[in-house]
Amino acid sequence: MKNVSISDFKISSQIDIKNLSTTFDLQEDKKKIEDEMNKLSKKLADLQNKMYAHGKYAVLMCIQGMDTAGKDSLIREVFKEFNVRGIVAHSFKKPTELELKHDYLWRHYIALPARGKFGIFNRTHYENVLVTRVHPNYLKFENMPDINSVEDVTNAFWQRRFNEINNFEQHIADNGTIIFKFFLNLSKDEQKNRLLRRLNKPEKQWKFSADDLKERKLWDKYQDCYEDVLNNTSKPHAPWFNIPADDKPTARYIVAKILYDTLKQYTDIVEPELPAKEKENIHIYKSQLENE
Repeated sequence: MKNVSISDFKISSQIDIKNLSTTFDLQEDKKKIEDEMNKLSKKLADLQNKMYAHGKYAVLMCIQGMDTAGKDSLIREVFKEFNVRGIVAHSFKKPTELELKHDYLWRHYIALPARGKFGIFNRTHYENVLVTRVHPNYLKFENMPDINSVEDVTNAFWQRRFNEINNFEQHIADNGTIIFKFFLNLSKDEQKNRLLRRLNKPEKQWKFSADDLKERKLWDKYQDCYEDVLNNTSKPHAPWFNIPADDKPTARYIVAKILYDTLKQYTDIVEPELPAKEKENIHIYKSQLENE
């Protein structure tokens, strides 16, 4: 199988989104890719158990992508071996009435993973510089004091939000959260194929909404916004990774490989040892149990 290197996918300089690939050839058949994916999932689960016991780092995994990019199935396959106590996933939908009474980052702060756990944001705080940028009229529901109409939403406003998001991520990184941000980069042709498959399969039709086609018409605008996001918010402490998403098994494998290869570099993550006194008395405890 072709080697997957973190540096091949990390956004570490200014990019033109049109030059980012939506495909990647692992030079292996689907069965082999899935077998390797299963092995990685088990390794990640073992690592997470160690992190849970260690209790000093959290992991935040952010997933963004156009509709049908494969976010849900990626989460299912990458984390299927995890102990449920060590992972929590959030899918951020339209803000609730309570959430709109706070700033736009509030609901993300309170959903952050505790140390020792993996947190997954399926759609993330970046919706606030993607969907709201494509549809700036949504901002009126946030009741911000300086935004009274769409005309008040300037380029300076979006730059301010990029800065706020960067500060948010810097803060949580400084306090022990390891951040991964994955852009599932799907081609427009492949999205068309996946939408058609949903419509052609009765058991999948519930996933389809007419709004999917309305948003598809705004494809180019979304791509421009994603380009700005990647260029303004990929930082050493919170990098973006471009994940070619036209083939789902390949995308899942790449994400799992990046997670594992990055986390195994944290050599300080080890299981805590028993207190010296209890360690000395292990033979006594064993004897007590064996002689019950």
